[in-house]
Amino acid sequence: MSGEITRFAPSPTGLLHLGHVLAAEVAWREARRSGGTFLLRLEDIDTGRCRETFATALEEDLKWMGYAWPVPVWRQSGRMPVYAAALGRLRGMDLLYPCFCTRQEIAAAVSAPQGPEGPVYPGTCRHLTTVERRERLASGAGCAWRLDAERALARTGTLTWHDRLQGGFRVSMEALGDVVLARRDIPVSYHLAVTVDDAAQGVTLVTRGRDLLAATHAHRLLQALLDLPVPQWLHHELVCDEAGRRLAKRDGARSLRHLRDDTGWSPAYIRRAIGAQLPS
Repeated sequence: MSGEITRFAPSPTGLLHLGHVLAAEVAWREARRSGGTFLLRLEDIDTGRCRETFATALEEDLKWMGYAWPVPVWRQSGRMPVYAAALGRLRGMDLLYPCFCTRQEIAAAVSAPQGPEGPVYPGTCRHLTTVERRERLASGAGCAWRLDAERALARTGTLTWHDRLQGGFRVSMEALGDVVLARRDIPVSYHLAVTVDDAAQGVTLVTRGRDLLAATHAHRLLQALLDLPVPQWLHHELVCDEAGRRLAKRDGARSLRHLRDDTGWSPAYIRRAIGAQLPS
């Protein structure tokens, strides 16, 4: 029996920090212990924020840590036709609708509770008539394309998925609502791109931080709709700062490059620093 196929899929929008190293280490260990394959994929669909300098730096940093992966490295920016085909299938099932609401309008909606990705969309544009949608699209109004979650679940029936640390789950979209599958400024969203790519690369174990656990409900639903294979998942702990906040590029978290070049940390020392968050 072949081993697990795992992947580490960062966005080249900044330098790697300890949180990234933890994610890469978990994927690397799960592949190594099963005699499988560790993949690197660049999630660079946000062309406005991604930079080639960061792509180069992250590969250098990962090699310094001792990781290796097959080449060429997949880049999502080169797979837009594949995502468009997946959107076309979902549109053909009458499961997508255009959403003209701005973030501010969604946040201001009284009926929009907070979910793991922000305010849960209240379904405003879901209730537009066909004529209203056509008129707005014809006017050139910008829109995102959302998945009608209720209709999608009615089509698939009950779905489940399994996390190796958290156990079994039944798919529920209550916390996410009608997720965006194609953004206003980018013709695909994280949810669709990552689901399609994991299947295309044969990933058997999806490892990532527990902050993305809720998103897996949407990904399992998309797998069912698009007839994609179902992997297992492992949502690990996060690396946090002294205040208990998750490390993030936008927070100015200390980069791996800083720890290596300016502080003198070795790969072994870095692994000890993240050891408490590694799953046993």
